[in-house]
Amino acid sequence: MDKRHTAAWVVCTAAALMATSGCGTESARTAVKAVDKADQAMAALTRATDRTERLGSAEVRMTTDTGTSGPISMKGTYSWGGSYAFDVEMDTKAANMQAVNHSPTTHVLFVDGVYYYDVDRFRSGPYQGKDWIKVDSSVLFGEKGAQALSGDNGSPSASMKGLKYAKDVENLGTETVNGRRTTHYRGVIDSAHMGKLKDVYGEGSPMSKVTGATSIPMDVWVGSDDLPVRLKEKIGVMTVSMDFDKFGRTATVEAPPAGRVADLTDVIKKQQSRQG
Repeated sequence: MDKRHTAAWVVCTAAALMATSGCGTESARTAVKAVDKADQAMAALTRATDRTERLGSAEVRMTTDTGTSGPISMKGTYSWGGSYAFDVEMDTKAANMQAVNHSPTTHVLFVDGVYYYDVDRFRSGPYQGKDWIKVDSSVLFGEKGAQALSGDNGSPSASMKGLKYAKDVENLGTETVNGRRTTHYRGVIDSAHMGKLKDVYGEGSPMSKVTGATSIPMDVWVGSDDLPVRLKEKIGVMTVSMDFDKFGRTATVEAPPAGRVADLTDVIKKQQSRQG
């Protein structure tokens, strides 16, 4: 029996005791209603999670604020259902990538746990002729974190699944988001209920050391079609906001040709080890 059902049992027992004593009945009814609302919120989020998971992809506008610099905007396609991947355009200046890319936006791919960045062609050196940079996700999340993000574990539907284990899930009422009427839900996923993602965001993880995260407050705005319109996560000092424009299966995201790719994973790891 999970915590929500245990709470419901406790409240119903208390209500029965108060009713027999002839006092406090209204308070008991209020408490039962509160549990009913929590159950209704979880049911709505479960429907939204299941629909999102089935559809397999979405066109997304995303903003990441690292808390140390301005927000970084991205736009493109996210895909899940066997393996999480995305294909987006990212603001080059906001991401501080002007030194390697003179285009105002940078094409970024994430395939099989690896990030690929489309950059200016290297004119000389060991990477001469290459016009993509490759960085394994273990550079950012550590080996355990990268393994935890394998498969679909990093996808939007996986994030929404995490709300099943959130505490104090609230229905904050109706709001208009991107011209659509939505219901706003909020919950907090603590380190004990992150599952595999504890190795990514939990206390002691590489991301936690950078962001200071020990839990993940999450907001999701769900439309009348039981699909998320907006998802927002607060990960320590970092805030990630994702707006879903269109759902449905799209073309498979593929890595660029190997001959055009400069693998900088080991170079960055060596830099990190020297910096301690």
